[in-house]
Amino acid sequence: MTYSRTDRPAVTLSIRIPPKIRDQLEQLSDATGRTKSFLAAEAIVDYLLSQAWQIKLIKETLKKADSKNAKFIDHDKVTAWVDQWGSSDEQEMPK
Repeated sequence: MTYSRTDRPAVTLSIRIPPKIRDQLEQLSDATGRTKSFLAAEAIVDYLLSQAWQIKLIKETLKKADSKNAKFIDHDKVTAWVDQWGSSDEQEMPK
C-alpha cells in the first residue's frame, strides 16, 4: 500500500477533534506558515504509512511463524534470559 502526499484531486474530510488539539494545530499552523488542512493531511499520511509498514511486517512474521521451519523458544526461557540482562553473569540467548 502506498500513499502520496501529492495525490490529486484532493477531497474534503470533516473530523472532530478536541479543542486542545485544534489549538495546538493552529499554533503549529501559525509557526510554520502552513494551513491547518495541510498539516492535518500530512499527519494522516504519516499515520497511514506507519500503520501500513507495521501491518506488512506483522503479516510477514505470521507467515514465517506458520511455516514448517519455524522454531520457537519457551517463554519462560526468554523471560529468564531478559531478566538477567545487565548482570555480571549475562547468559547467551536461549536456543
